[in-house]
Amino acid sequence: MLILPRRIWSDDCWRRIQLGYSSSDMDEKWDVFAEGDVVFLHRSWTGNGVFEATFAPANGGGWQIAKAVVERDPERYRNDGDEYDCLMLELVLSAIVLGEPAKVLREKLVELTRKRSGNTEVPAGVVQHSALGLRSGS
Repeated sequence: MLILPRRIWSDDCWRRIQLGYSSSDMDEKWDVFAEGDVVFLHRSWTGNGVFEATFAPANGGGWQIAKAVVERDPERYRNDGDEYDCLMLELVLSAIVLGEPAKVLREKLVELTRKRSGNTEVPAGVVQHSALGLRSGS
């Protein structure tokens, strides 16, 4: 990936990310697991790997994504550009794995999707559900 999330995750967030996330029903779209410092994000229905992010300690503490790759086969993942990929990687980790509201990231997802599709009327909830799915209990 040419653009990486700039977020520094705390040690506690990093430990939680390492625990991963397993979808519990058909409304959830992501499974996440870690092997060492590498975190894998797969689509839950297909099992297709979409992102692979390598974390490293950040200067001053915490953890950051040092490098990442994204699936480029349009049959396996609809790529909407580098900015979208960067946003999706951070959003899945923040909203799905950590359960954060991620309001700013969600708004950016809606904005990018509307801009790329040319449809400024598409409801925000439809955009978010299509990309992220729904977490059980949310």
